[in-house]
Amino acid sequence: MAAAAAGASGGSPAVATAEEEPPLGLESLVEEAAAAASAGVRLTAVRREPAVRLQHGVSGLEPLAWSEDHRVSVSTARSIAVLEQLSDVQGGGQEMVIHRTAVPAPAAACYLKVGPKKEVVECREKFSSSMDPTVSQTFMLDRVFNPEGKSLPPMRGFKYSSWSPLGCDANGRCLLAALTMDNRLTIHANLNRLQWVQLVDLTEIYGERLHEANYKLSKADTPRGELEDFAEFQRRHSMQTPVRMEWSGICTTQQVKHNNECRDVGSVLLAVLFENSNIAVWQFQLPFLGKESITSCNTIESGISSPSVLSWWEYEHNNRKMSGLIVGSAFGPVKILPVNLKAVKGYFTLRQPVVLWQEMDQLPVHSIKCIPLYHPYQKCSCSLVVAARGSYVFWCLLLISKAGLNVHNSHVTGLHSLPIVSMTADKQNGTVYTCSSDGKVRQLIPIFTDVALKFEHQLIKLSEVFGSVRTHGIAVSPCGAYLAVITTEGMTNGLHPVNKNYQVQFVTLKTFEEAAAQLLESSVQNLFRQVDLTDLVRWKILKEKHIPQFLQEALDKKIESCGSTYFWRFKLFLLRILYQSMQKAPSEVMWRPSHEDTKILVSDSPGMGSTEDDQEEGTSKRASKQSLCDTGKGMDIDDTADDSLPQSSEIGGHEPMEEKLLEVQAQIEAVEMHLTREHMKRVLGEVYLHTWITENTSIPTRGVCDFLMSDDGYEDRTARVLIGHILKKMNKQTFPEHCSLCKEILPFTDRKQAVCSNGHIWLRCFLTYQSCQSLVYRRCLLHDSIARHPTPEDPEWIKRLLQGPCTFCDSPVF
Repeated sequence: MAAAAAGASGGSPAVATAEEEPPLGLESLVEEAAAAASAGVRLTAVRREPAVRLQHGVSGLEPLAWSEDHRVSVSTARSIAVLEQLSDVQGGGQEMVIHRTAVPAPAAACYLKVGPKKEVVECREKFSSSMDPTVSQTFMLDRVFNPEGKSLPPMRGFKYSSWSPLGCDANGRCLLAALTMDNRLTIHANLNRLQWVQLVDLTEIYGERLHEANYKLSKADTPRGELEDFAEFQRRHSMQTPVRMEWSGICTTQQVKHNNECRDVGSVLLAVLFENSNIAVWQFQLPFLGKESITSCNTIESGISSPSVLSWWEYEHNNRKMSGLIVGSAFGPVKILPVNLKAVKGYFTLRQPVVLWQEMDQLPVHSIKCIPLYHPYQKCSCSLVVAARGSYVFWCLLLISKAGLNVHNSHVTGLHSLPIVSMTADKQNGTVYTCSSDGKVRQLIPIFTDVALKFEHQLIKLSEVFGSVRTHGIAVSPCGAYLAVITTEGMTNGLHPVNKNYQVQFVTLKTFEEAAAQLLESSVQNLFRQVDLTDLVRWKILKEKHIPQFLQEALDKKIESCGSTYFWRFKLFLLRILYQSMQKAPSEVMWRPSHEDTKILVSDSPGMGSTEDDQEEGTSKRASKQSLCDTGKGMDIDDTADDSLPQSSEIGGHEPMEEKLLEVQAQIEAVEMHLTREHMKRVLGEVYLHTWITENTSIPTRGVCDFLMSDDGYEDRTARVLIGHILKKMNKQTFPEHCSLCKEILPFTDRKQAVCSNGHIWLRCFLTYQSCQSLVYRRCLLHDSIARHPTPEDPEWIKRLLQGPCTFCDSPVF
């Protein structure tokens, strides 16, 4: 492992050693993994199936992005392919489970609004037929002016895509901002999992705003020339041509309602960098539903010539959040700009721009990542800014002290022999990954010193994992478990491939032990937000068909010491995967027709004369064939004839396996019942806090209380006290549910469904335990449970309950 020392950093990190016995169990594994990493053990990247083949070639810069809700977007020449990673608990296959959708490119070309339509048409004809070649040729060859191209190839496909933080759309998931090759910027949401919906066209809205302002950024601006002037025609296009866009973190403010109550309102910012170096900062109210959710739009002049990339700088100091925009230039400079937003309360920014790199060294800034870290020596928060410049990585460490803002910067050299084509970062531990087109990936691990930091880096050769490949982009998963790579075939025997097949392939960056340790020590305590880690655990259990002993013991300790339901959900996940690993795989493909049945039908069909002896002989032959198919699958017939005794012992050995399956199933039901009771207690708590005496709600309160009290073995004093207060408030009223078909009472005897006396069955909502007596309802992402839709009559506290995730797997509900 090589170490790249920083120009401003000195010394080496202090490693503390202690003369103690190594702890047992999970803690020892975590410390061994950390010691191995510090000792310089090479990262072993393992291929993870399947490889997803793309229908079209990739387009744009940084074509790969991985969202916080575990969706990978790939910008291609015809669409954005979206690959959603799922941690499937219903199937026994060892491959990664991926749900694939796509955002298609618009069919019509995008023409930027630079003036009235009639005037624009006249100007276009004038410039295209101009006798001045500097005007006519510039106009005809500029694809911003001519997105359709006519004789030139069409500008279809996507230039860039960016994911919002988690919790921005109506389902609490991520929004996708997409920039097409013809400069159309749109925002999309996946509301029903099968189809992407365009919520807003920001290019059109921004063009209308500029047109209303007569293409002036402020009222004090002097009026420019007319549209007939080619320079003015170019200026109006450049001030609307997006280069990049990036989302900020979610900012929460308080809004005062008419009854003087305060409610938290979330908002998110989208910064759009334009070709003329201006930056438009859009503010959206959450959840983002469309044009009506746009709060404001402010334009900032960056003053950077030929801007190429931007990123948000977000810093927290003394419980005050500060933000700014990091902008890089194609000529080399990098600086942070203040973002003044008066409408956002609790929002702070810089007083003036901060230059991070000012040399015009003609090394274009290709990608910028900002990583929040904690400085162990200075005992404060800090920000690590890394930028890919050619084949080098520029880094800058920012921290605020009593003296002000301290800036340490340098370059990491010797990483790649070719320019860096893609860079990604794991924001949990600050690890940076870079790749060049020759299939080489570098892992850079920041190590703090008493002054600044240095980087230790190691090489990951994808040729050792995938064979000879060329790389076009990389992205790391939210918890750092996987690295997604876009590859095509490399050179074979010194020859380039005839055809290019673009694929998205995955490699592991963590071991099973590291993933298990991170899940147990997680501060997030949400399985859905850690799908990449749970997938590693799932893979291990399905391969070895058992849960490792150290993980069982560590999880039991967590459950005993901590009452969090997160560890119960983790235990349920492990038991479900174990149950699937113990299931016997089907011997034949389920849809394939059986030829044996066809022969039976022919022999037994009317008109075919057959004696009883022939029928008995046929029956015995069929029975022998069936036994061979069942017990000797995958072996030759001669082998099965010789091994008849072991087969009979194996058949007798099915009973212990069935007993184990029943035992695991009983454990699953016990954990599900515990999680159900805990959620019932939460629902009853909400009912008690938000209802008056003898108030009827849509929640079957009395049924939930009776269900909790029906089990004599369930002794929870908190639940009994809560139920006593609720029954006292209900004043002997029961408010039972009635079947909508026959008006009979629906008893609450089952947590999953309600059955009336006439046999009508209704499924129960797992969030409120009301029977869903409608044809339309929502379902958990992993098909664990169902939930009803909120209605306008529901009070706010019930709507809040219905917004919750699945109580078994933390997945969102659609």
